[in-house]
Amino acid sequence: MTGLALENLTLRRGALCTAQGIGLRVAPGEVVAILGPNGAGKSTLIGAIFGEIRPETGTIRLDGVALAPRGLRAWRKPIGYMPQDTGLEAGLSVLDVVLLGKLDALHMHLSEDDISEALTALSAVGIADLAQRDIASLSGGQRQLALFAQVMLRQPRLLLLDEPVSALDMHHQMVLLSHVRAETRARGLVTLMVLHDLSLAAQFCDRLVLLAGGQVHADGPPAEVLDPALIGRLYGVAVERLCDSRGTPVIRPLPPEPQP
Repeated sequence: MTGLALENLTLRRGALCTAQGIGLRVAPGEVVAILGPNGAGKSTLIGAIFGEIRPETGTIRLDGVALAPRGLRAWRKPIGYMPQDTGLEAGLSVLDVVLLGKLDALHMHLSEDDISEALTALSAVGIADLAQRDIASLSGGQRQLALFAQVMLRQPRLLLLDEPVSALDMHHQMVLLSHVRAETRARGLVTLMVLHDLSLAAQFCDRLVLLAGGQVHADGPPAEVLDPALIGRLYGVAVERLCDSRGTPVIRPLPPEPQP
């Protein structure tokens, strides 16, 4: 069996159950978004797949191989993981940060191929001109793009992206998410990411998984999952569903009705 499989997964953070009996499969070449209100357990689920949290019950498999506590280093090798909060040390150039993506393969010196590959990864997200800048001098959005280039330099089998566009402007959101979708399809990657913007998720993802209260409330194509009644109930806000010129669902929150 290829791809990612979560089987009867239950996760806890202290006394809080963040996932209860979750089953989920993501096939190679598929982009899947985890959606849900704040506190739904989205980041915890991504972290558990990376091996940061040990499940209370259930199994996580990648290409048929189960995650085991003693095999964590080998498990993480084919994973490109971009967490929501990543510390970056001052004094490193953008190019240095990207080259850390090849840390396992680097020796005492860098080859021209290593540097060329890193610059290509930076070009793909539109920031090759920042290669020699100190990473600490960049904006939050620019750092996010540099970290994504680092993730892609690992040539991952599984992409785990936690809010990868949260600090990006509209142009760079389109650049990064278009690149994610294109690379996922071209390389047959397994891609799972957390997004807050429901309309962006509908535009770039094959499937949406709606998580709330530690349970999956919907899993399917955007047109099926983005039901206004369900979204309104789980997010606690009235919404309407429109369609863009390509027929893709667009979710718009509605302000409360004015009080008489």
